[in-house]
Amino acid sequence: MPTRLFDEVKNEITTILSNLIRINTTNPPGNELEAANYLKNVLSSEGFDCEIIKSAPKRANIITRMKGTGKKPSLLLLSHLDVVAANEKQWSINPFGGLIKDGYVWGRGALDMKGMTTIEIMVYILLKRNDVQLKGDLILAATADEEKGGINGAKYLMENYREKISADYVINEGGGHGITIQNRTIFTIQNAEKGIIWFKVKTKGIPGHASMPDKNTNAIILMNKVIEKLTNYNPQTILPTSLRMFLEKLAINNPQLIKSFSDIIANPPQSDLILNKLAEHYPDLVTEIRPRVKTTITPTIIKGGLKENVLPSECETTFDCRILPGQSSERTLEIIKTLLKDIDSKNIEIEILQIQEPTVSKVDTKFYDTIVSVLKDFKPGCGVTPLLMTGGTDSRFFRRIGSICYGFQPRLLEKSSPRIITREHGIDERISIRNLVFGTSVLYEVVKQFLC
Repeated sequence: MPTRLFDEVKNEITTILSNLIRINTTNPPGNELEAANYLKNVLSSEGFDCEIIKSAPKRANIITRMKGTGKKPSLLLLSHLDVVAANEKQWSINPFGGLIKDGYVWGRGALDMKGMTTIEIMVYILLKRNDVQLKGDLILAATADEEKGGINGAKYLMENYREKISADYVINEGGGHGITIQNRTIFTIQNAEKGIIWFKVKTKGIPGHASMPDKNTNAIILMNKVIEKLTNYNPQTILPTSLRMFLEKLAINNPQLIKSFSDIIANPPQSDLILNKLAEHYPDLVTEIRPRVKTTITPTIIKGGLKENVLPSECETTFDCRILPGQSSERTLEIIKTLLKDIDSKNIEIEILQIQEPTVSKVDTKFYDTIVSVLKDFKPGCGVTPLLMTGGTDSRFFRRIGSICYGFQPRLLEKSSPRIITREHGIDERISIRNLVFGTSVLYEVVKQFLC
């Protein structure tokens, strides 16, 4: 049977997502239990047996399984229920109202990632309604706490209920977006992600009256030197395999991109100069590439000082550092400590908050080929490329035990742009109903072709 769009579920999937957005699961504190119970009711009404596993008070994960014959590998459809905070004053609508307007479902989590949760739920339901006989187990899990590292979600399940959630292959967030290069749509499949080092730097000063300033003993001035040193650090350019393939796919049929990307691959140390020149014509594309070729160190939280007229004795800044596949957190931390030691070895301290190493899944698999084939059926002439993700996802927990994980939320362009991340975590987050239908239809066909 040829691929088709499930337009008949448009209202159903829109309603499920709208209801899910109305359940405020901002993390912290998360409170995913209510959302898990809602999904349990949705799935139970279709005849599925669901299990809710609590990892802490009001923190919950929901799992269900559709048994196959065992003749094919197992597949996990993974998502998370928590969302990042939303400042209602900055939004044009209530971020937790689940508004349906102008062909979109609006609200925090519409893209990251309650929209994908809803798509996976709908795929699950449609497979059962259509009496699709699977040869491999299909597991569905919507977890807690991804936005704070997955401690009460995927990590908790992996450590305590591995047999319920582990699978040979995993579909998760981080890819699937369609981008446009010279009027050609190119879909991404996330197969790798950068590692995380979250750390806090504390600087010490000598308190005193601010009317008698001393630049040499002011903790905030010292912190300014720390931030300047770390953010101006220019690390080595590295081109992981995923990134090389990404550049090659984007450059097809575009002579300017072919030359620029070939120059980067041939001479990585010149990447800054090459990208600066390319940015004159492709600023959005270069914005996507820059953090994928180097380690990044970004200050995200700063605290210091007690009173207007008191010299600060302490200041602290939290940094988000992302490292590439092939790099180690241990070596990166050595570099960071050396940089800070050059400033002041006595009055600077480093506290490690969280470390996650980079992860990669191979793309020479039948499952990857199935995704590519289905995308080309739905969108003839499209390109498909692996994607190195700059952020982190729960896929890392599964890659560590040998699962092949792909970030794949099938999504057509809402507008012509080569940007990959647009409104995720942003103001007025929303997803089109058109893309809810498209994502459901594509993922359904991928699962059916791979497991039947």
